[in-house]
Amino acid sequence: MSFPLVDALYGRPHEGVPVWFMRQAGRYLPGYQAVRAKTDFLTLCKTPDLAAEVTVEPLDKFGMDAVIIFSDILVPLEGMGLPVTFTDRGPCMETPLRSASDIEALKSIDPTRETGFVMDVIRAVKDRVGGKVPVIGFAGAPWTLACYALEGSPSRTFMSAFQMLYREPAAMHRLLDKLATTVGEYLKAQIEAGVDAVQIFDTWGGMLPDDQFEAVSIAYCQRVIEALDGCGVPRILFVKGAGIKIEVVAKCGAEAIGVDQTQNIANVRQRVGSGVALQGNLAPESLFAPRDDLLARATKILDSMKDDPGFVFNLGHGILPPTPVENVKAVVDLVKAYGRS
Repeated sequence: MSFPLVDALYGRPHEGVPVWFMRQAGRYLPGYQAVRAKTDFLTLCKTPDLAAEVTVEPLDKFGMDAVIIFSDILVPLEGMGLPVTFTDRGPCMETPLRSASDIEALKSIDPTRETGFVMDVIRAVKDRVGGKVPVIGFAGAPWTLACYALEGSPSRTFMSAFQMLYREPAAMHRLLDKLATTVGEYLKAQIEAGVDAVQIFDTWGGMLPDDQFEAVSIAYCQRVIEALDGCGVPRILFVKGAGIKIEVVAKCGAEAIGVDQTQNIANVRQRVGSGVALQGNLAPESLFAPRDDLLARATKILDSMKDDPGFVFNLGHGILPPTPVENVKAVVDLVKAYGRS
């Protein structure tokens, strides 16, 4: 089996099991907390030296096998004309989209201009990393970005997005079309700035019903992936909650897919075949477990994928803010020791 993700990232067969975590540069780390005590979240995202500092902290602290740039999936929306603020509730927009005319008013962006600070962060991270490990860029998928743009704040239901999907489907697909174009250009700019791989996050794709999933989530993720054809870096697609449709996700053209914690990752391999790399899928909540229990859970995943050269050990979603730092280190050390043995 040949897995372009692992081969392309390292330029050689990687020794052992590669390990990195979603949201690995996050609020659970003391270095991040120290930086955030002096500045707000959006300023941190837009200040290359600070964003690079928190990006590389997990590499310095744990020896991760890749770094993921510190940013936020909503950055391109601000460039399109939807200002975003970050509060204790999460990201909020004072003027969310409400109509087809609002959607038409969204700007097309030049990502090197409206989101040029992200490219500066990438270059700063590349300088700090010095080629020791790959640098991964990312973006939100069109449906997930649409959910935030229409709701205006975090939600359990994203009712405004679903209302438009069913009441004004043409307007919703126009929005998804615009977002797919923006995300494709945004990721192309990240690649030109130097990232070694890109990941697309459809965090809310799994909320869609069966008869909408492919047309609303997958079709526009595939648009983004196809826009990156020939860019020369691996593409990773993560659709949270898509276990029942994981075969469809695997056929999108990405070199790797993320697997959330609701699935048995070895079973996923059997279902999707050998054409894509898999990353996952320790439950983030398990990082709160007693050490022996936590390591047993991680080992069970490693054992199930031990003969799979296209496996990256990861979480099933992002690290949670109160996560004990020592438990993150214990899991990373376990994965590295497992690979050596």
